[in-house]
Amino acid sequence: MAVVKDMSKVVPLEDPAGRQGRLEAQMGDRGVSRAREAVARVRAEVDKLSEKVVSLETDLRGGSRVDDKEFIVLTELLMVKLLELDSIEADGEARVERRIEVCRVQSIVGILDSLKARNTDPLSGSKNAAVADIKSEQIESRIGIVTVQGSLQSSTRVTLDWELFD
Repeated sequence: MAVVKDMSKVVPLEDPAGRQGRLEAQMGDRGVSRAREAVARVRAEVDKLSEKVVSLETDLRGGSRVDDKEFIVLTELLMVKLLELDSIEADGEARVERRIEVCRVQSIVGILDSLKARNTDPLSGSKNAAVADIKSEQIESRIGIVTVQGSLQSSTRVTLDWELFD
């Protein structure tokens, strides 16, 4: 045990382990900021691609048909962005940001797939959509008739007697 006398000078020495810990923390902060910057760059590129997806959607709602190549190209570009996000090593908050961006890109790809299906569907037009709705209602009503007839022939008896508990 060391004793310090009154009015003596004390010179603090730096702990090498503490210094190493501070250096690692600074390097970690730099790594997180680099990862956040990389995610931000990918986010900006995805924003541009999402604007193209919105323009395709407005074209389809306007009634015009879009070439399937545009859907394929946009899907491939978004998949490349997913790979870029996957290659970013991130911890902490940067990891959360990366995960959010991955989910966003996946949802845009899902929207693109539905738009592509609507583009290739011959019944997607407004006149044909009403006919398709009527046909689907007729099919559903036929299915309902079949299930009702099947349930009458069942040995199960349906009653309205309910057991009540206090």
